[in-house]
Amino acid sequence: MDDQGRGPDPRPEDGPGSGAPPEFLEESVPRPLPYEGVWRFTAAAVDASVPQARHAVRDLLYRQGVPVSDDLAHGILLIVSELVTNAVRHAAVLSPMLAVEIAVGAEWVRVSVEDGHPYRPTALEADHGRTGGRGLLLVREIAREAGGVCDVEHTAGGGKVIWAALPLKPVRAL
Repeated sequence: MDDQGRGPDPRPEDGPGSGAPPEFLEESVPRPLPYEGVWRFTAAAVDASVPQARHAVRDLLYRQGVPVSDDLAHGILLIVSELVTNAVRHAAVLSPMLAVEIAVGAEWVRVSVEDGHPYRPTALEADHGRTGGRGLLLVREIAREAGGVCDVEHTAGGGKVIWAALPLKPVRAL
């Protein structure tokens, strides 16, 4: 499990010469919250993987006790559905497997889908004359409205990972 940038435990060992009482040491060192962590699973790039990925993410958020509002949970699940659907529809020919990763920090949740296809998609603007083709635009808008971000990055293996990071706490309207 990734330590979310906290590094190794900096707390000195309790004993002679530590210089601080144990109760001070316990309060001064940030500890991961029970719901923090990184989970990754792979799936075949087939239609059946879309609801399976959505259900797996929903169950993970619930099981780990991630403090998500109903709106945020729906947004996260819609993002998972859109990103997995895009990988199935557009990358399966060159990438028969995809990976879904959920990373949860103290104040954010990051959802990503990785495939082995090198094409880096862009968010298309709405074309009212055609159906489909707006999944990444939808992901970008869900992330933006929640106060988060999304991006597409190349992987070392020549594929890509598309991710969205959303804050766990609602963004205050200005």
